[in-house]
Amino acid sequence: MTLPALSQLRIVAAYKIPFAVKSGGHGMNPNYSSTPGVHIAMSRFNEVKYDTKTNTAEVGPGLIWDDVYGALDPLGVTVLGGRATGIGVGGLALGGGYSWKTNQFGLTVDNIRGYEVVLPNGKIATVTNESYPDLFWGLKGIVTKFHLVAYAQTEVWGGGLTFSGDYLDEVNAATAVFDETVTDPKAQIIPTYNYVQGQFLIAMSLYYDAPTPPAGIFDAFLAIPAIGTDIKTRPIRDLIRTAPTNGTLGLRGIYHTVSIVKYTETVLAAIANETKFWGEYPFPGQTVISYSAEPFLPSIFSHAPEDSSAYPPDRTIGLSPLAISYAWNDSSADAAMHAAARASAAQLMRVLINDGQDVQNAALYGNYAIFDTPLEKIYGRHLPRLRALKTKYDPHNVMGLAGGWKL
Repeated sequence: MTLPALSQLRIVAAYKIPFAVKSGGHGMNPNYSSTPGVHIAMSRFNEVKYDTKTNTAEVGPGLIWDDVYGALDPLGVTVLGGRATGIGVGGLALGGGYSWKTNQFGLTVDNIRGYEVVLPNGKIATVTNESYPDLFWGLKGIVTKFHLVAYAQTEVWGGGLTFSGDYLDEVNAATAVFDETVTDPKAQIIPTYNYVQGQFLIAMSLYYDAPTPPAGIFDAFLAIPAIGTDIKTRPIRDLIRTAPTNGTLGLRGIYHTVSIVKYTETVLAAIANETKFWGEYPFPGQTVISYSAEPFLPSIFSHAPEDSSAYPPDRTIGLSPLAISYAWNDSSADAAMHAAARASAAQLMRVLINDGQDVQNAALYGNYAIFDTPLEKIYGRHLPRLRALKTKYDPHNVMGLAGGWKL
């Protein structure tokens, strides 16, 4: 392939990363950020421009969402992006993208109005629903710019609470009630169950999309005695920095997921049990075991028309993801940790089905799914259409040299 003369492109030596973070920083999968060919660094695609006339933001894929929020905060607007610090723009957006504003406006992909793309044949294309409707639906290529819908943004309220395992029942009860009863789309939570250095802890992220939340929404969480508290009114970039993604920097790792209709107390208790079981399992070396429950409103996929994007393949039912995250320091544990993540997801699937949740064939969120997940489980009925696009736009399989999911 002959690359166009784009001054921002920086070619670096190709290399294999034994356990690399997928584009976007969401999932850790072997070789997903690697290539046996030329490795292209996108770091110089780092501009953020806001157009007041179209109310869209041009965002470079070489950025992390921290930088995007920081550039837009002074302008009083924001876009739908990552919920934790250090998450890359490109991978989250192209994978679907769950945001703190998803309850209000849908997925990140639902709020993209266009892309600047280098196609596998070297052509630079501006891809919109009008210019390339097929490619806009299931994008493949080197993205050099995203055009994202911007929304008015004030300061937000929220941050983190840390609870000891002694208050597991109280946290689970409050979480289940929140998921069942809170319909305000500006309110969200993420309870993360952790087993680290022999301790079981729960990290709770609270979010309200305004400087002050209405009375009562978060009272049950705030009433639980916490061993750490960082809750206040702050800019959105400051809030996402309360949820670091680099706590396991330097360790090996893997992600996996299941899709959930409701976070009931039964399901939450099972998630906590999985955290403890695998946290206490005698793997060689040291491990960090985490499960992040991410309850969303059942209406989250209704913000865009059916079949408007490759993911999700079915917008008739809202699904909330669960992030299963394992990190470890001993390479001899690789196979065992991968097997544990798969076994844990299978066990939780059994619990969900026994809980009456129709998730047997529910799509999995690709940014969390483990590397050998069948693509049918991510894209469902859309997979043949994606493969046809691959043949049309990449007949010589140039993108096959890149990491990530292979169509």
